Amino acid sequence: MSYALAATLQTALFEQLSSDAAVSALIGEAVYDATPSGTLPETYVLIGNEDVRDASDRETSAALHDFTLSVVSTAQGFLDAKKVAAAIGKSLDLTPLPLSEGRVVWLQFQKARARRQSAYRQIDLRYRAHVSQN
Repeated sequence: MSYALAATLQTALFEQLSSDAAVSALIGEAVYDATPSGTLPETYVLIGNEDVRDASDRETSAALHDFTLSVVSTAQGFLDAKKVAAAIGKSLDLTPLPLSEGRVVWLQFQKARARRQSAYRQIDLRYRAHVSQN
């Protein structure tokens, strides 16, 4: 398989996170695929880096997508960012991720990394999605 379902997967992630009540209660509509210009909200989510590799077999065209969701916050400490990260985890664990094309065979949390920068806090959530065109 190729990178064919990458845009479809990103769209589904965006829609899932943007429409989740718990995530929205914490950050409103602040889910982006690029940092917007201008004044940013105190805490927001970026759909970030992605690595994709083939997972096809003789009968199925599939790929593994390793992607990062970053929670960025200028709040003091990590508490607000951790609440958002937890809400994202619940949203992706509890609700199937529908694609407009193909399907998500499974979606799995891989790891998280929290780091303190001088002006902000960032938690990178790493996920792996197994997607199939069949």
